[in-house]
Amino acid sequence: MITKPVSIKRRKLSDEVQDRLLTIIHSGKLEPGDPLPSERELMVSFEVGRPAIREAMQNLQRMGLVEIRHGERPKVAKPSIDQMVGQMSETMRHVLSYSKTSMEHLKEARLTFECEMARIAAEKATPSDIEHLRHLVSLERAASQDAGRFMNLDGEFHRALASISGNPIFSGLSRALFDWLAHFHIDLVRKEGMETLTIEEHSHIVDAIEAGDVDRAAKAMADHLNRANKLYHQKHLGPA
Repeated sequence: MITKPVSIKRRKLSDEVQDRLLTIIHSGKLEPGDPLPSERELMVSFEVGRPAIREAMQNLQRMGLVEIRHGERPKVAKPSIDQMVGQMSETMRHVLSYSKTSMEHLKEARLTFECEMARIAAEKATPSDIEHLRHLVSLERAASQDAGRFMNLDGEFHRALASISGNPIFSGLSRALFDWLAHFHIDLVRKEGMETLTIEEHSHIVDAIEAGDVDRAAKAMADHLNRANKLYHQKHLGPA
């Protein structure tokens, strides 16, 4: 028995329209790149005004489900891991800016992830994969005096290592983890004066991967990231 009134919130029209558009997108009748019904068709079909249609479309665009271009009908977006990661970045920025605990969790997640990527690479790497990793290390060596270029190559090294898995989700996660740290706590991925050490550590990782030694590859990666985490800890939190 209800003892006191409970108000029921009315949903916005755009929310209802969004749900109906999601049903259309997920019905399987449309493929990525196919156009959605026109604004006028949707207005007649859903019996709502243009503002509700446009707000719903904008929400779906932010979700990465719809592409909107001026003068064209909205289209079902092509799935993209990188796009999904980009859309998460602002939320991650907020989380990392106001929660030290979340930063520790992110560092722990990256350490676990990167060590597993090194293990997988040691199992799957082909001669061309090894050649590509060594080429990136040589580019890092040539760019050691250019901080911005060096950091970009550092991230490319980790993405290339993850791509050896053959799993595009791993590649997207590698990019996301590095980019979030680079944008929001850059001293976790770049420490001036440590370029030579970073290059040596990357070389050790590649050596272990080339040897097919999964445990040594994981340990080399752990040593590499733990060194960066320790330097970050000393700078921001003081001696342990």
